[in-house]
Amino acid sequence: MTDETEDYSRHNARMARVQAARAKIQARHTLERGLLIVHTGNGKGKSSSAFGMAIRSLGWGMKVGIVQYVKGSWETGEKTFFQANPDLLTFEVMGEGFTWDTQDRARDIAAARAAWERSKALILDPDYDFVILDELNIVLRMDTLPIAEIVEFLKERPLTKHICITGRSAKPELLEIADLVTEFQEVKHPFKAGFKAQKGVEY
Repeated sequence: MTDETEDYSRHNARMARVQAARAKIQARHTLERGLLIVHTGNGKGKSSSAFGMAIRSLGWGMKVGIVQYVKGSWETGEKTFFQANPDLLTFEVMGEGFTWDTQDRARDIAAARAAWERSKALILDPDYDFVILDELNIVLRMDTLPIAEIVEFLKERPLTKHICITGRSAKPELLEIADLVTEFQEVKHPFKAGFKAQKGVEY
């Protein structure tokens, strides 16, 4: 070894010990079934992360269903992409917009009910491996659908598929039965600096 060559032997030996320890941990984790996943919090990226998992699932040849509860008539990149590829997955936009846009409680309830019935059908359909209920949390926060009904169904759901529910302010009852909960935290957002929503980043 010359003076210009660093001795990495201690580092390499430490990494070998880490690898062995990680292998032991992995060997103890043997459970496998469909997970109930919740993305919540005030930070950006909840739906984006769910759509990323959809793409990952598609890469493995899994069939994916997506139901959007709120965005309604918005033109979004994910809507354009997924609906242009119907062989990849089912993408259903069933919301009619935010409640301050619709200004019609009965209409909001009817749209949410229709979306939930479609969601249940996808979850019960054995052909689907992964179902995303985009912004269902918002509907539940507004009490547009009864949380008890949703929780009861999800507790008895088929355990052969993954389900991801997105949206701010997830109800405690939902968090309690979830297998994986991630809270997205906002640190900085361009909207507060006067930026409008940016194509490809936010829609």
